[in-house]
Amino acid sequence: MKITVIGTGSFGTSLAMVLVDNGHDVHIYGRNSAVVDEINEQHTNVNYLKDVSIPEAVKAVSNLEDSISHAEIIVLAVPVKAMRQVTREVHAHLKAMHKKVLLVHVAKGLELDTHLRVSEIISEETDDETVQDICVLSGPSHAEEVARRAPTTVSAASIGSDGAKVIQDVFMTQYFRVYHNDDLTGVEIGGALKNIIALAIGVLHGLNFGDNAKAAIITRGLQEIARLGTRMGANPLTFLGLTGMGDLIVTATSMHSRNYRCGIMLAEGRSVEEAQQEMGMVVEGVNTTRAAYELATQYEVEMPITKVLYQYLFEDISQEEAFYALMMREKTGETDDLKEALQQQYKEWTRE
Repeated sequence: MKITVIGTGSFGTSLAMVLVDNGHDVHIYGRNSAVVDEINEQHTNVNYLKDVSIPEAVKAVSNLEDSISHAEIIVLAVPVKAMRQVTREVHAHLKAMHKKVLLVHVAKGLELDTHLRVSEIISEETDDETVQDICVLSGPSHAEEVARRAPTTVSAASIGSDGAKVIQDVFMTQYFRVYHNDDLTGVEIGGALKNIIALAIGVLHGLNFGDNAKAAIITRGLQEIARLGTRMGANPLTFLGLTGMGDLIVTATSMHSRNYRCGIMLAEGRSVEEAQQEMGMVVEGVNTTRAAYELATQYEVEMPITKVLYQYLFEDISQEEAFYALMMREKTGETDDLKEALQQQYKEWTRE
């Protein structure tokens, strides 16, 4: 198929490589002409993927209209904060061309002001005349490892019933396995909120709190993700899968994770702005922490880790105060909330 990837960052580039390996005709669009020239002439993208050779079949372009005219499928590989504007531009070109495509995004976060999931942002900026379906591809998938063709497994979900299965076929290779999932809300919420927990784990690592503390925050963090996700309509079992537990593990334990690395830098005394500038990439967990904190208030959901991280990032409480707030909370049962969510899901299944 003819596919355009919008975004020449690490994940956009690695996915373009997957698609070329699968025999597709792939363009990758980027605003930076120097990066476009590097991909076409040197077959590298050293600012994002060191020591990686990009197949010559990946054609980089700097003209958005040309990249869209090429595509039957468009992959949106841009940060959440850019998603609305990029989608708006893509929609305008599709409208002018009287063209309809399948859209798939790979962003993991929530829009700061609206708290919308990415598929909801895209839905607001497109219509049925330009888009066949809106999909998400998400899971434990560091770009650095995908680009090395290391075994990777992800999930695809979509608004319609067919889009995810198309994306499954398009991306599936011997090293990149794709499952389809009918819980779009759960897939997107899991992918977004795990960045909060990874950021918190990075802070713990920077403070030398040890493996016991990390295991506790990962486990309790998954409870928080499931708690808010199910209140927003997700299937609680989704959070035990690739875009919940799987993505949380990989993002909270690896130096490939920008959220984990950012947390370490914060513990070492850098500001959020300094940490992001040093990495040269967007840390989605920062804005998502604020959005999730506000969502937890809206839905009246208890999210103590998210709350403490929010206070640490935006209200300047000390590390000692944050630690005390988590450890000295009111006593509660370990699985009460998850048990309730699973029982509710079972009732819905039996009614059907």
